[in-house]
Amino acid sequence: MGRLSGKRAIILGAAGEGNLGWVTARRFAAEGARVLVAGRHDAPLKALADEIGGAWCICDITSDADLAAMVDACCDAFGGVDLAVNSTGWGLLTPFLDTTRDELERMCAVQFTGPYQFFQAVLRRMNDGGSLVQVSSATATIMMEDHAAYMGTKAGIDHVIRCIANEFGARGIRANSVAPGFTASPMTARAARNPAVVGAFAREYPMGRVGTLDDTAEAITWLCTDACFLTGECLQVNGGLTLRRNPTNAEIVSAAKAAKAAREAGQG
Repeated sequence: MGRLSGKRAIILGAAGEGNLGWVTARRFAAEGARVLVAGRHDAPLKALADEIGGAWCICDITSDADLAAMVDACCDAFGGVDLAVNSTGWGLLTPFLDTTRDELERMCAVQFTGPYQFFQAVLRRMNDGGSLVQVSSATATIMMEDHAAYMGTKAGIDHVIRCIANEFGARGIRANSVAPGFTASPMTARAARNPAVVGAFAREYPMGRVGTLDDTAEAITWLCTDACFLTGECLQVNGGLTLRRNPTNAEIVSAAKAAKAAREAGQG
């Protein structure tokens, strides 16, 4: 019997093939959960739902009507909802003084207001003893250059998670965040293809490597098991990165230039 046997789950942010929501949905299904996957693109959602024997629903996290319909769809398909994971995000990299009002409003909609309303919609229908998980970031705790809007909204919704844990614990509902660091994923595909960039990050990890989507999905899965007696916390699933720091932009550029020069010298 799987660790999530009999659980009914929503995973929002699973419409990108191979992304964290996709990997987590597969892990949940393998552990016995019935899973509704949601996001903004129907073809990958349908393919994933067919693969795992689940359900799917179009949902834009910035639409409260979409969020309510998504929760209704899960309850209609499975008879209720026990687990909910938000893995959406927007990895904006813009210098502080260059960040526009439009970018700030969009970031807040995607990474603060949207998640807030996602958890509101879920909690209105969630069974007692359920579990909520928000995908945060190591950068909600430690610095990374040109990332202030992303970092600030992730830190803000982490504190909302603590508020949910405090308010709904009497119902046995747990609420936690997970905070990966640099991870090879569709969101970081360009950087992840450059070994020099990955190496610049890996040097700051006490465990000697950057994280994987499977690392984060495993942490999310554990937080959703009945064996988990944890709430209101942010798990730093990043190999000890928060004991140190992210590389600076200058260090990343320097590493990439050095690798390029080494390649060209070898070809010469």
